[in-house]
Amino acid sequence: MIKLETIINEIISLFSGITSMKFGKELIVFIISLMPILELRGGLLTASLLNLSPVSGYIISIIGNTLPVPFILLFINKILDWMENCKINWIKKIARWLDKKAKKNQKTIDKYGYLGLTLFVGVPLPGTGAWTGCLLASVLNMNRKKSFICVMLGILMASVIMMFLSYGLLKGIIS
Repeated sequence: MIKLETIINEIISLFSGITSMKFGKELIVFIISLMPILELRGGLLTASLLNLSPVSGYIISIIGNTLPVPFILLFINKILDWMENCKINWIKKIARWLDKKAKKNQKTIDKYGYLGLTLFVGVPLPGTGAWTGCLLASVLNMNRKKSFICVMLGILMASVIMMFLSYGLLKGIIS
């Protein structure tokens, strides 16, 4: 299985020309934090690998991960409906896959409600995060305002955990 760090290093190599620019490293962290799947986890790991200060990496990653949240909550259902009705077969397949992925977690969210959504976003495991949490909240027709607050709390929770992991702060505390 490919490690997240390997993926991040490949992306850094891809954007290596940008690192020489003023704020280039910050831009890479921001872009990675915007991306689904990588999100905040990838952004903080990238910031650490690029030797950005923990404070800069933290702020940039949170901003990058937060920016798409309201748009996903507002528009993902419309986008999924369009994809489902599209005449291009592979687009329909993606829509069905996303719907299936969201509904797979429905029992957990139904059981724990908004706390479950917060924990889903906040515990940095593969397949969780703000993008998937917003998708889940939208597909399950959860209240957008409450979902936004829960996703934000989850982002903050994940950011603290990932700071300890990405910057080795946990190692420094234990030593």
